[in-house]
Amino acid sequence: MPHDFLQALTGSFAMPAAENPTVVMVEAAFRQLGLNWRYINCEVPPERLGDAVRGARAMGWRGFNCSIPHKVAVIEHLDELGESARIIGAVNTIVRRGDRLVGENTDGQGFVQALRAVCEPAGQDAVVFGAGGAARAVAVELALAGVPRIDIVNRGRERGEALVALLNARTPAEARFLPWNGSFRIRPATGLVVHASSVGLYPDVEAMPDIDTDSLQPHMVVADGIHNPPLTRLLRAARSRGCRTADGLGMLVNQGVIGIRHWTGRDPDPQVMRQALLDLGL
Repeated sequence: MPHDFLQALTGSFAMPAAENPTVVMVEAAFRQLGLNWRYINCEVPPERLGDAVRGARAMGWRGFNCSIPHKVAVIEHLDELGESARIIGAVNTIVRRGDRLVGENTDGQGFVQALRAVCEPAGQDAVVFGAGGAARAVAVELALAGVPRIDIVNRGRERGEALVALLNARTPAEARFLPWNGSFRIRPATGLVVHASSVGLYPDVEAMPDIDTDSLQPHMVVADGIHNPPLTRLLRAARSRGCRTADGLGMLVNQGVIGIRHWTGRDPDPQVMRQALLDLGL
């Protein structure tokens, strides 16, 4: 049988990149699927993002992920956007389709899929902390999943109000902006509490979002988008208050499953991917 030494390439552009374990779970999925593919984790500063995209295009990459701080900035370097990415205004997964690079957003879809292992979001009021690319994806997908009211809590008013305007104009949900000044107290009617800011991102893993944890109540489900470590200080505090929790590892795995489907047309086993991450000690 002839050998094929040309591996199909995928990867990730982010800064920082060292804490991102996506390579481990994606390459575990490629092995499980019997694919001779590679995933390369790249640290790319904002001013070199265009160079990185042009390089991926020139080298025939099948696709790549973008993480902080590139999810919005990458759009100007792509040929078109998928439907969810157009609504959200942010991209985390790029797919080569012929000669074109198409931006998709799997963050919110992966989040909702992981959340459904804990609770059904439809009919529950939500509060989302943050208004960046991940928060936009999560908020839009929550709205499309049937969450009727969403409070967007952010320190920057301009970005927070822009997300609220997007939700009110493009989704069935009713959204409002609340400023994040000091310790934020969650209203009792809230069913879903979602932390989607960068607080707690590696290496500052013990950072705690400024949320009044005494306002957490047992009927609430608390989700944190930080995946490294999956059991964040916020989730530990929520569990101590009797809340059910959804960790960022579930979101990471599920968005990875969707991304691999975009790239390969095949469905990997999410349990294989999660176990690969757990074997790292996450």
